[in-house]
Amino acid sequence: MGKSIIAEKSYAFAVRIVRMYQHLSADKKEFILSKQVLRSGTSIGANVQEATGGQSTSDFIHKLSIARKEARETAYWLQLLHDTGYLEAKQFESTHADCQGLIKILNSIILTSQGKSKTNSEPGIRNS
Repeated sequence: MGKSIIAEKSYAFAVRIVRMYQHLSADKKEFILSKQVLRSGTSIGANVQEATGGQSTSDFIHKLSIARKEARETAYWLQLLHDTGYLEAKQFESTHADCQGLIKILNSIILTSQGKSKTNSEPGIRNS
């Protein structure tokens, strides 16, 4: 059985962010903002990986919530890099769309997991 969609997409996104960082630091000589987007953009996938090894449903939800927070932060840094002229429109739009896609998937997984967690914790409901 392969990795989950969110694990695959967040890893591919991290690779893309590393390459963007390499471009920004080598070609544009931008080191501060690019380091911020590197940290938050690669943290998404790391937190997804931690979530898959979660000790409980609440731990799983917590780790994915951190991944979602990191994705939102990444979207901020991407916007800032674009608005300050470090990212061209085409590169920004594509990367930002990928980031928004990750946020949507994370939202969906978190909401579904919260719903299942509430259902399983209601009195009178037994887990088989």
